[in-house]
Amino acid sequence: MLKLTVTYDIHTDVVPWILKSGLTPAECDDGSGRAVDVKAQTVNIESDGTIIYTWKGCRGNTCIGAYDPHTRKNKLLYSFDEEAQVVSCSVNMKWTLLAVSILQSRRNGDMPFRTAPRCLTLLIEIHPIHDIRVLKAVDCIVSVQFLYPVGKVALFPESHLLLISEDRYIDQIHISVVIQEGYRVLIKNTRLPTDRIIEDVTWAQWDMKEQRLYCAVTKGRKSVLNCFQFYPDRNFELVLEVPLQFSLDNDEPRLVNFGFNPYQSDVGASSTLNFSVLSSEIGSMFLCYSHLPPTDNEVSYTIAFVLQGVSKTFTVSVEETEILTEKVIFINLGYYIAVYLPGHFLHLINTRHPKLLCHHLLLSGADASMPSLNTNGYLQSLPYSSILDYSSGKMFEVCINQLYLVKFLQTSTLDCHWLAALHCALIYFKDQTETEAQVVSWICDNIGKCSRFDVIQEFIWASLYRRMCPESINLDKLLPYTSLMKWEGEVPGVTCVTEIAEQSVFRALHLKGFWAELHSNLQSFMYLDAEPCCRYYNNSKLLRKQWKQLIEEMKTEERTSSSLRTILQNAEKVLLTLDKWVSDQRIVPLFQEEKDYQQNILMGVMVENMKDHLMRHLQHMGKKKTEELVINYVAKLLELIRNIMETVWRKYNVKNWKFCFKERGSSSEYAVFHIMCHILQATSGMCVPLPPGFQTLHATLGVRCLPLHTLLCYIDHGILRLTETFIKKLLIDFNNSEKNGQLKLSIITRLPEAASQNICHLWDHPISSSLIARNYVEALLQKLGSKQMYPHNSPSYETDSSVFYSDFLPLNYLTKTLTDVKNLAMNPFEEKEYIDAKFVEEIALKQTSILLQLES
Repeated sequence: MLKLTVTYDIHTDVVPWILKSGLTPAECDDGSGRAVDVKAQTVNIESDGTIIYTWKGCRGNTCIGAYDPHTRKNKLLYSFDEEAQVVSCSVNMKWTLLAVSILQSRRNGDMPFRTAPRCLTLLIEIHPIHDIRVLKAVDCIVSVQFLYPVGKVALFPESHLLLISEDRYIDQIHISVVIQEGYRVLIKNTRLPTDRIIEDVTWAQWDMKEQRLYCAVTKGRKSVLNCFQFYPDRNFELVLEVPLQFSLDNDEPRLVNFGFNPYQSDVGASSTLNFSVLSSEIGSMFLCYSHLPPTDNEVSYTIAFVLQGVSKTFTVSVEETEILTEKVIFINLGYYIAVYLPGHFLHLINTRHPKLLCHHLLLSGADASMPSLNTNGYLQSLPYSSILDYSSGKMFEVCINQLYLVKFLQTSTLDCHWLAALHCALIYFKDQTETEAQVVSWICDNIGKCSRFDVIQEFIWASLYRRMCPESINLDKLLPYTSLMKWEGEVPGVTCVTEIAEQSVFRALHLKGFWAELHSNLQSFMYLDAEPCCRYYNNSKLLRKQWKQLIEEMKTEERTSSSLRTILQNAEKVLLTLDKWVSDQRIVPLFQEEKDYQQNILMGVMVENMKDHLMRHLQHMGKKKTEELVINYVAKLLELIRNIMETVWRKYNVKNWKFCFKERGSSSEYAVFHIMCHILQATSGMCVPLPPGFQTLHATLGVRCLPLHTLLCYIDHGILRLTETFIKKLLIDFNNSEKNGQLKLSIITRLPEAASQNICHLWDHPISSSLIARNYVEALLQKLGSKQMYPHNSPSYETDSSVFYSDFLPLNYLTKTLTDVKNLAMNPFEEKEYIDAKFVEEIALKQTSILLQLES
């Protein structure tokens, strides 16, 4: 599943240069230019990528060289007169000073140095080679590491060196140099100033990229992680303290990322705990550790999420127990942490959304294999997704294999694997055009097979998250990334226990860079965790209710309210943004200019609700920026659905499709129609709008692909929605045969009255003529009733005119009008005391006879 790309190989990048330079014994060169037995060993890697290595020179002495990965050139830094056991080595940024720790050799009574201590730590001037100073002469091993400035280049005359002793202390030495004769770099200080950084260290890790030092010290029964930052413009400071849930009280301090000691047998065996700190550029930190050896055929490891304030302990079942010499490797992949136990499993931990176990991907067997790694050697996990294999002398760039992941998605059969692989494919990779197309193709082939989640909803939420959230971790807690609230069931092979972690404490007063981002994210997460329902979910009952109320308001009210106007303006902004992204290469005939007021209202409601939600939690962002973010979010949602349709259209090879009803749909069109039904179902469940023209295209395919009775069932159940564009085209394209007339009549009778009145004139048929006549009679009767019943100066003329509206038949209007006229004829005489009833009766009878032409 993981793809390893070799970025450095000592056998191809270094050894040929050694042979060409003649820096090896004669027996190591057979004349062919190939390395016969050059024992070159990588010992360290610096912040700028410089790799330091050692080898046996032509006189049997030990040489130290450096490889620059940018220029791909090598340089001899220093060579000892005799063989030396180099246990630690580092060079400064300008390659002018070299720090080396060597073990004293006592073989055959011969000692290269006449000092009794076991370990010598030397500082050597190498530009050019001149003086050697002894920094330490002790019986314990001392590791060395030069600091490299971050942010800006430090002044050339000064370098800083870390000394990490097995006696549990870490010192920093300040070295000033002078330049003589224009090129000779000499150490200026007679006595080198030294700062004690920390004592009683039980574990230490160096982050060479960001120049951070992580140290663990024991306090009581537990340990505390101290985080130091080194700056180019000042010394160092303790920035953060993180309480650990375990103790790191070892006999000797365990060192991580301080190079490789080839003379230490069974590296790391002195500690029963494998612990490392990982961080990301967006301001998050993770503490990863696993206890060795595993017992009862199980391996347990813990990831502590500093931002979320929780730790998750995963327990994975393994088949074999003979893994005592192997340790779990933690690899930082950015969005994921890869937990790898060679020969057994690979677990991809989702660092942004660790809550649900189904969002982590556990692999075993061939899926978890990394044959390029020498699992029996010493592996160092480097920042920014790299691994340095000191045993083989290779460095690898590690990433998730895109092709393999898509293949795994296509061949898996478990819902949990589908969900985890789906999110990984949609979120991890930067270039998503091809990946999204492959995922949509897989969705088409497996639609309806996922029983525990809606695969289209997950695709939409995950893709929207990738488009909106990676640059702002604060949106993680606010915008949806999945449709699942919880995962029912288990994930085979792994269990998880979640615990609340102790709160971290910042010790620095003025934070900058990564630490300022981490502190800001911690504050945001603490606030959002305390807020109920901080994540925006679009399928709330309140939103649906609001949407339906606004639709009814638009149907019944002659004048729109200010709130409805605001909603429609929001929709117009979304559509204007969407129009900017229209491509000429689109093949799906969506009617972009179509006005679907129901969908427009839903767009506007979604914009308004999401904007209010974000403004409550991200007030610092500002109203204007929040509105732009939300409008882009909804526009990208519509664009994403259009992209899905484009991929579906191409997958089923629907070519030269015309918007007409005269031809029956092909099998490809039926497949597209089936997918569109699932898209409609998914968006309805999410309560999100559809792009303009989707409903018309869907209904058109329904007419072409479905028999009449099935088509009408789809309409009656709301699966197909009749749009004005669709009805007009239907009435124009079909002739008035008996079958087509039945279809048209069935469609028209299902339309709302207002819609049927607007389009019935397009159908040249007795039924439509009758409908037009009824509408005409209705209008005349309303006009006549208004004139007869109320004079224009009557106060009831305007207020009671609505009583003349009826549902459908003109007979209802006729009956109602006559009844109202009769009642009105009696009312004017109610105020008088004396009424000649007989006279009124005769007059009414006379008028009736005249109207009915019973009298000449």
